[in-house]
Amino acid sequence: MNALLALSRAIDAVTERVGRFVYWLILAVVLISAANATIRKLFNYSSNAYLEIQWYLFSVIFLFGAGYTLLRNEHVRIDIIAGRLSARTQNWIDVFGIVLFLFPMSITIMWLGWPVFVDSWVRNEVSTNAGGLIIWPARLMVPIGFALLIVQGVSELIKRIAFLAGRIPNPLDRHGSKSAEEELAEEIARQRSDTILADAKGDA
Repeated sequence: MNALLALSRAIDAVTERVGRFVYWLILAVVLISAANATIRKLFNYSSNAYLEIQWYLFSVIFLFGAGYTLLRNEHVRIDIIAGRLSARTQNWIDVFGIVLFLFPMSITIMWLGWPVFVDSWVRNEVSTNAGGLIIWPARLMVPIGFALLIVQGVSELIKRIAFLAGRIPNPLDRHGSKSAEEELAEEIARQRSDTILADAKGDA
């Protein structure tokens, strides 16, 4: 188990680096989109390549970010049900979900996506749009993205089993950090309180 936990930590470290790389891609997409819009408005010029590079980068963000999302435990859950269950039951649900759903789905898509990439590479497939980009890099992102998700799934499976064996704390605990949903709920509540307070001052 110690060797498996060491492997899990190594996988988590790689996934963390990939996630930080994705952060910068988001900035790149924003800058490219802004530059494309500015050039089109000021100089009445555009190119399909500018649009397609945004699509490519969006694909990388979502595909490469899937494993990072799993690491951060930020993927969609039915918390209204799972939140009422014990920690052990929640981890058992994750074990079955990873083994029965995550792995088969990811392996299937990766397996089917690879020959599509190879065919695109061999034919040197290019976009049918005028001035478009080559297609094979986008095809390659699919098997790579799901391979990263599978590897992170292995890490999460190790952590769930280690918790059930009493070797580590609950990996589902957020250790004080709040989910995006919790932060949004708090922000809505804060804005509502500010609005009520402002109305009360106005009436006074």
